[in-house]
Amino acid sequence: MKTAVFDLSSESLLAREPQGLTRYRRLGYQNWLAVRDQINLRYIWEIRWFFIAILIGVILLQLPTPEGLQREGHIVLAMSIVATILFITEPVPLPTVALLIISGQVILMKLDSTVVARSLMTDSVLFIMGSLMLAVAVVKQKLDKRLAWLIVRITGTRTTNIAFGIAVVSGLLASFIGEHTVAAMMLPVGVTLITLTSDDPKKVRNLAAVLLFSISYGCSIAGIGTPSGGARNAIMIGYWKEFFYNPNDPGSAIYIVDYAKWMAYAYPMFLLQLPLVTAVILMVFKPEYKDLSRACVRLRTQVLLDGPLKPADYLSITIFATVIYGWILLSTEYGMGIIAILGAAAFLIAGLVRWDDVNSGVNWGVVLLYAAAISLGVQMKNTGAAEWVAEKFLSLLVPLGADAGLSLWAAVSVLTTTVTNTMSNGAAVAVLGPIVLKLAEVSGESPIIVGFITAVSSAFAYLTVVGTPACTIVYASGYLKTTDFLKVGWRMVVMSTVVMLIAAQLYWPLL
Repeated sequence: MKTAVFDLSSESLLAREPQGLTRYRRLGYQNWLAVRDQINLRYIWEIRWFFIAILIGVILLQLPTPEGLQREGHIVLAMSIVATILFITEPVPLPTVALLIISGQVILMKLDSTVVARSLMTDSVLFIMGSLMLAVAVVKQKLDKRLAWLIVRITGTRTTNIAFGIAVVSGLLASFIGEHTVAAMMLPVGVTLITLTSDDPKKVRNLAAVLLFSISYGCSIAGIGTPSGGARNAIMIGYWKEFFYNPNDPGSAIYIVDYAKWMAYAYPMFLLQLPLVTAVILMVFKPEYKDLSRACVRLRTQVLLDGPLKPADYLSITIFATVIYGWILLSTEYGMGIIAILGAAAFLIAGLVRWDDVNSGVNWGVVLLYAAAISLGVQMKNTGAAEWVAEKFLSLLVPLGADAGLSLWAAVSVLTTTVTNTMSNGAAVAVLGPIVLKLAEVSGESPIIVGFITAVSSAFAYLTVVGTPACTIVYASGYLKTTDFLKVGWRMVVMSTVVMLIAAQLYWPLL
């Protein structure tokens, strides 16, 4: 018995079309088939989480407003939940989420569009934008081989020393430039040393893991050290000022956290973690080669062929050093964002980078995303939604005895670490920031300490490939597996959390 074959193509359907149709109806039938063929069911399936998130948002908005929460706060929480789902699942480009957040504030919350627009462009957003522009200018100079040779000259050729040197250099740079930029700059350094050791990836499997994780984790722990280490830091600084600073109250000036103050809190933690990072990585991965002399000789030859540093290289270093000087000493007066964009302008004026390079190299969608996330966070504060959630979260911690002190800090850290491993760390701080700051206020804890714990814990995205840009970049090299991140990542989370809680308990109160 023959099996019937159903041909649903347009041609087959037209062939079986009833002959009695008029010419006009036939044309309409053809148009309908053309539209049917253009519907991409696969694409609809790929973005199914977009429709699920919107449906959840609609259902949440139809529910009665919880007791103690205003209707505007109810709307903000619904928008935040929808945004979080979209951040995690990414069915549509993340800048699309930013556009929806902006539109939702106007349409659902009935805010004036000018008010919403004004909330988007803060100094924190200018800082993020300027930092991304500076990153493009720095990468444009192509100093990766010289940097690798400089590391080797300082550390020697032992694999352990080189791994530590890579983590130190990655960290020092990432604390000022931003981890995604440094990871992109340092990846060729690591890959160069790996390929100069062996052309067969199987023979350098563990060596590659040691060098590449030294880059990604060196960048991640450094991101906590300065405000320019990551957008999450700038977001938290903006929240402190927005939530607690009052120009008419001189005592509230403690909530103005400038570049130097942030470094005083966080930079010692970064420096303390550097040797621990290398120890953790070497504990998990035993490199096949204890010494990289052969690779270092080849690297030296390539650097010599490139010739000495050019005047443009020295000028780039000078401009960037001046920007760092401005961040540390002048940011209180002028703002970190203004200094960052002035630095980017200096690179353009000096001809060290073209606007086309900046325009194509900067992810402007990231700027829009953080601007919208910060704006939504401000509305969570203004509507009382953040305080309501904080009170509910605190009520859950009371029976566990985790409603104050070290136990509360640990609970906030675990919450932030969990969230930051499912979405970008900047988005995690943008969503959690208003909640944990109100939680600190309600529980009688210092908003500065709880804010630092949240911002620092958001850097503990060691467990997944998509946790941080640095992890994604080194994974793109092809030498690592997704399971490698879990294998070493949980140890990194434990180590970093312990260091942070010790600092919060013993060091931060001294400041």
